[in-house]
Amino acid sequence: MESIKGIFRIGRGPSSSHTMGPEKAAKIFASRHPHAHHFQVILYGSLAATGKGHMTDVAITEVLQRIAPTSIIWKPKVFLPFHPNAMKFISFSDHDQQSDEWTVYSIGGGALSEGKGDDDFFKPKQVYEMNTLSQILDWCEKNGRDYWEYVELCEGKQIWDFLDEVWMTMQASVRRGINHEGRLPGPLNLRRKAPSYFVKTSRYKPELQGKGLIFSYALAVSEENASGNTIVTAPTCGASGVLPGILYYLNHDLGYNETKILHALATAGIFGNVVKQNASISGAEVGCQGEVGVACAMAAAAGCQLYGGTPSQIEYAAEMGLEHHLGMTCDPVCGLVQIPCIERNAFAASRAMDAQVYANLSDGRHVVSFDRVVRVMQQTGHDLPSLYKETSMGGLAKSDL
Repeated sequence: MESIKGIFRIGRGPSSSHTMGPEKAAKIFASRHPHAHHFQVILYGSLAATGKGHMTDVAITEVLQRIAPTSIIWKPKVFLPFHPNAMKFISFSDHDQQSDEWTVYSIGGGALSEGKGDDDFFKPKQVYEMNTLSQILDWCEKNGRDYWEYVELCEGKQIWDFLDEVWMTMQASVRRGINHEGRLPGPLNLRRKAPSYFVKTSRYKPELQGKGLIFSYALAVSEENASGNTIVTAPTCGASGVLPGILYYLNHDLGYNETKILHALATAGIFGNVVKQNASISGAEVGCQGEVGVACAMAAAAGCQLYGGTPSQIEYAAEMGLEHHLGMTCDPVCGLVQIPCIERNAFAASRAMDAQVYANLSDGRHVVSFDRVVRVMQQTGHDLPSLYKETSMGGLAKSDL
């Protein structure tokens, strides 16, 4: 299993698969052809279907047009076999002769693949020997260790410097979001909600203020993402508000120290990594259950650990976070990462806190394992029609507003 650095990527929104991934691919192709006369990029499947709303064309052309004129061709009804998010980059010489072409896939969370297995240019280095949560949980219980200690064992102590940068970026996105008023970009003309939610929370009784703050923090990051600003994938841009919504509340309002927050981030990362390894975190492949559902599981695990949960209780919290998002569709209205994405982040953050409370009240024993839910999520995602997997052709995306 690869490093958790692949779960937490710092970059610009609104979409890790439709913005961050294509931008990275464009930079690689540009570096290979610095003297091209012009470029052509063909977008397939989900990338083409929702690419305009996700600013895929902008991400690509901002890179390639520094070298040469670039044209984008949209083929939303053509799906290549390896993954729904496919791109073909083509370069031309000054005699209008094709000089190179490269097919690459944006597979979720900002990651890329050529679909070539062991010969893939993007084949990640394997950092973790264990690939399932049951194996890692067994190691924790046999050795009297926590999940974050397994992360440190495999990644080395340098992982804390990386997670510190991740945490600083998350905090900055929350602070910007709760102070950034106005409307979000795009035809929906959505008004930002985070600033008003943050202010209104003070009117509630103390027992309700926590939920209001979590809502406002999760909204803040999600709205920053929708505006194309800097966030951290957790595990994707579209679900980037869930985990920082929880962690910022526990740190800023309840006083959990930075070290504990970084340990919680490591634990959240290992749960997200297990899903990425054994299923998918791509909305175009498995629907929103693979994005917001996984984010909820990660946040539930982090929260449960901070509240003193045992490894088995933490696994239970994460299992509930994912299980109760099974079947969730990815149906962005107008192809934008706004409706229903932003509100889903806020509700998933609140649900993650509920999951950790439920798990911490238990003894950790339960019937359905996290690994089993991951397998079910993968199968459910494959069974979902493409209408409900980031194509904006079904669900809320098809309805009139």
